Amino acid sequence: MFIKISVENKIIFLQPFIPHYREEFFQLLGEKVDRDIYVYESSPTKLKYFQQSNINVKNIGNIQWKGFLIYNPIPFLSGKYDTIVLMWHFGHITTWLLLLTKFIHRKKMILFGQGISVKRYLKEEIKPDWKLKYQLKLADGAWVYMEKEQKQWARIFPRKPIEALNNTISNISEIVQTEIAATDKNKNKKKYGITQRRILLFCARFENPYRRVDLLIETIKRLPSDEFGVIIIGAGVFKPDFGEYPNVYDFGTVYDNQIKYELFSIADIYFQPGWVGLSIVEAMAYSLPVFTFKRTDEIKQCVEYSYISDKENGMLFNNMEECLQVLQNITDDEINAMGNNARQMVKEKLSVSSMVNNALNIFV
Repeated sequence: MFIKISVENKIIFLQPFIPHYREEFFQLLGEKVDRDIYVYESSPTKLKYFQQSNINVKNIGNIQWKGFLIYNPIPFLSGKYDTIVLMWHFGHITTWLLLLTKFIHRKKMILFGQGISVKRYLKEEIKPDWKLKYQLKLADGAWVYMEKEQKQWARIFPRKPIEALNNTISNISEIVQTEIAATDKNKNKKKYGITQRRILLFCARFENPYRRVDLLIETIKRLPSDEFGVIIIGAGVFKPDFGEYPNVYDFGTVYDNQIKYELFSIADIYFQPGWVGLSIVEAMAYSLPVFTFKRTDEIKQCVEYSYISDKENGMLFNNMEECLQVLQNITDDEINAMGNNARQMVKEKLSVSSMVNNALNIFV
């Protein structure tokens, strides 16, 4: 039986920045515990494709080099904080320093992160990274995003408090209560000039090659353009030019909630070939089943991939031929059943208040 962490004074957090989709989590958490948040990221290039939250944060001095981070440790040693929540990242040099000197400063330390490398997932789900393992050994506990990784680490450290937060996004409770009428679907199709019968939607940042845009393009090319339309939401350096495809409707970056509602209401299926992450939570809240490819060494998926249950709330494809066959033969009833299951899962376990409560379970 593990011993929970007690909090007597304020909690101090380290984050790169607070994006809009994390705002509600830190806001609700701040209503339960007294906390300060320090951020180290200020690069316009790195923040270009993120909308910033309105959460009050403090900037911390830091040096970054090739994935390594050294940040000013002084705020974390202040007497007004008794608990430190740091990112679970072996490249954060100052985090190692704080963990190794814990016997001196006596702060309670929680590591917050995925608990696994998305790029090396298949390897680390069998044998966890030794550096992450040693960091957790030194820490008092951990917050991980997903239940799958929580169970993995709990087997290694059965007496250490490790909580799965069930990662979600701000305003998810509002989205999941939104009813999309058939009349809205048809009206919005006309509004945006979308004529195809079956509509796929892709909503993610094109910030790395792991989205497998090549598979997205191949799908677009090989599906009948008069039957299948594809809505694209997102921008980034790896984004291709979709202009040559008459059945692709590219909206770029969209933060307006009304426009997003209209676009999601048009779609039948959320389709993202690789690197699926938090965007699938939003899609599921809109009753869209998630279609993607199975995780392999070549097709990498983020930790939220484990939200997808094959043929229950989405589809996991072995190859392109299977993907095309399913897309062209699946019925409306099958799509609707998976979409309803997806929304029900979000309702039951992916509210932000549930995420906050899961986080607070680590404390006495």
